[in-house]
Amino acid sequence: MRRFFLSFRYAFEGLMTAFKRERNLKVHMIAAFLVIVFGFVFQLTISEWMILILTIAVVIITELINTAIERTVDLVSPKYHPLAKEAKDIAAAACLISAVTSVIIGILLFGSKLYIFFID
Repeated sequence: MRRFFLSFRYAFEGLMTAFKRERNLKVHMIAAFLVIVFGFVFQLTISEWMILILTIAVVIITELINTAIERTVDLVSPKYHPLAKEAKDIAAAACLISAVTSVIIGILLFGSKLYIFFID
């Protein structure tokens, strides 16, 4: 049972390390906080909240995986290698796709609500 609870501690330590050292993760967390506030302001439905929470989670998870890949590549290949660059670039591309997709989802979720807010 002790090992089970330690795994949560290690996961939390990993999250805190990434948050302290990764600028992009900080940006994503701030954006997530703001979007959640907007969700309350615009009274999202349960379905909209589920989509929003899942979208936030995917972006943060992708950023964490990207960070883990970058750290691993740096450890295994401290000198420049074209394959190391490709691995890091591909992981960064995954972050870009998840971030762009989240913006599109945000526009779909909030666009009509913002339109009504500013028109009425």
